Amino acid sequence: MKSVCPGQDFRNLRVELYKCPKCGAEEEIFSNETKAKCHECGEWIYKEQLPSCIDWCASARECLGEDRWKTLTGCE
Repeated sequence: MKSVCPGQDFRNLRVELYKCPKCGAEEEIFSNETKAKCHECGEWIYKEQLPSCIDWCASARECLGEDRWKTLTGCE
């Protein structure tokens, strides 16, 4: 039996706009990405923090299990 993380379902992705540090153009970066290339100047645009499934996936709590999820998020 194959087990797949529900967070890998592309229907659950979110998108945010980031400004290029070189030219100021806005570029979309999806929740499962860490960087994008600026469509105007070609500069790489990086997210401030690497994404974690705990931050963006609605199923992270289920996948990790209650105890591990609480430990990693600091929620009690």
